[in-house]
This record gives sequence, C-alpha cells and structure tokens, in this order.
Amino acid sequence: MHPAFSVIFLTTLIGAGQGLFLALFSIEASAGLGLLPAQDGAFYALGSAAALVLLGLGLFASFFHLGRPERAWRTATKWRTSWLSREVIVLPAFLGIVALYGLVHWTGVNPALGMLPGDQAMTLSGILGILGTVLALALFVSTAMIYAAVKFLQEWHSPLTVVNYTLLGAASGFTLATAYAGWSGVNLVHFLGITAIVLTLLGLVGRVASLLRNARLKPKSTLQTALGVKHPTIKQISMGLMGGSFNTREFFHHQSAGVLRAVKWVFLIGVFAIPVVLLGVAMLMTVDPTPLLIAAFVIQYLGLLAERWFFFAQSNHPQNLYYQAVS
Repeated sequence: MHPAFSVIFLTTLIGAGQGLFLALFSIEASAGLGLLPAQDGAFYALGSAAALVLLGLGLFASFFHLGRPERAWRTATKWRTSWLSREVIVLPAFLGIVALYGLVHWTGVNPALGMLPGDQAMTLSGILGILGTVLALALFVSTAMIYAAVKFLQEWHSPLTVVNYTLLGAASGFTLATAYAGWSGVNLVHFLGITAIVLTLLGLVGRVASLLRNARLKPKSTLQTALGVKHPTIKQISMGLMGGSFNTREFFHHQSAGVLRAVKWVFLIGVFAIPVVLLGVAMLMTVDPTPLLIAAFVIQYLGLLAERWFFFAQSNHPQNLYYQAVS
C-alpha cells in the first residue's frame, strides 16, 4: 500500500499522547497506594497539556487524508460496523477526558467522591483517570482494527497489529513521560524509565513476531485465480493504460525491495535498540539525565515514523498482481 504521511503522523502522535496519559495516571494511582511519591497538581496538568498537544496534532494531521474534510462528521454514523467510526467517536471523547483530567489538577478542585476498600478515597481525578484509561485502550484497539480487520491484506489481518499499535504507543508515551519527569526534577525517572524499557522490549517481541509471520505469508491470489484461467503460464503484456492511475498511485509504495529492507533496520534500531540503551544509561547517570532522555524520545519517535511507513508499505494489495508490473 502507499503510505500516507497524514495517517503515519496521526497514528504515531495519538499513540504517544495515549501512552503519556497512561503514564501520568499510573503515577497518580501508584502514589495513591503509597508506592510512589505524590506529585503536585501542576505536574499532572502540564503533562496532560503535552498529551493534548500530541492528540490535537494527530487529529489535525488526519484531516489531510480526507477528500472532503467538511464531511468528516459523517464517518461517525457507522459506529455499529466500522472501526473507523469508532475511532472518530473515541478520539474526541478521550481528548475531552484528558482535558478535564488536567483541568482538575490545575485548579485543585479534586473532591473525594467515594471510598475504596482500605479507606482509600476515590477522587474526581481518579474517576477521570479510569475513564481515560478505558478510552485510551479503546482508541488503541479501534485504530489498529481499522487495518487488522482488512482480511484481504494478510500482513495487516492479525492480532499482532493490535498488540503492536498498543505496545509501541505506550512505549513512546512512557519514554516521553520519563523525559518529562527528568525535566520536572521529580523522583520518577527510574520508575518511568524501567517501565518504558519493558514496554519497548515487549514491543520489539511483538514487532519481530509480525515480521517473521509476514515473511512466511503466501499470497492467496494468483494471476490464474484473478482471471479465472487455469493455464499454468500467464504473462502480462500490457495493462492498457498510457500513464498512472488511482490504482497505481494508492495501492503500491513505488520503492524497491532494498529500500524496504533499509527502512526495516532503521526502525528496529531507532524504535528499540537506541532508546533502550539511552534510557538505561540515563538511569545510571549521577548528573542531569534530561538531555539523554529527550534524545531517547526523539529518536524513538522518528523510528516510529519509519516503522509506520514500513507497516503500510509492506502490505501487498492483491490488485498489484496486475498493476505493480508497471508501478
């Protein structure tokens, strides 16, 4: 398939925003249980603002993929059957919850609305955090299922697509949260850094599993089945067009196999190897690790752009049996 950069930026930006929010709420929940030091409201408010910026940029990028942006609202009407419609509904809802979560911490208006076992107060921010977590996970699933539900694209049609979208988004968000903690000067770098490394390594396992799976795929369609002709030797002479068309532009990446191999190694190193090393070194430093942590996130995000490009480019549309010959 032809990788659309609007969708590449959409999926990577909102994934990092979702992961950052999950990191923030995990800190608040752990602090409530006495497992981590408590943080002031400004820490959560500023972190929520950063998550909102990422989510907003992702939403903005998505409009460049629409032929008629003014009709975008109509995509929400098919929520019973369309994963795209579900994503369109869940993303604004998640944006709203993140905004309210940050506002509650910024204003300090965070009353206890009930009690949990062990005399633990259930605050307004806690309820918003739980709702945000549910919506974040629903958004990961909805975004990934847009592609995983396409049965005729074998490279996408796998549970690994959902696993990888979730793990890679969470990993990038926690890496960003680690850099944010270092910049804020709070004692959370080790907790967030270790979590980011674990998520990144889990993401590596999932992504390598998908690469190995896709390498063993055999096309279900052939020229014989496409044409309904059983002759063992079929050779394309001409596709009947003097120039390109929608089919030749939108369903093939127009890059060589060598480029795909290079991009694969770029994202394997950029998303997984370098960030893990930088995070590990940063946690061992006795001086301010913030520059190294920021570099870890930037490199990982750039690697994710390459990973998502490869994800789209690797999928082989069956129509390319015909049109790819002149692509």
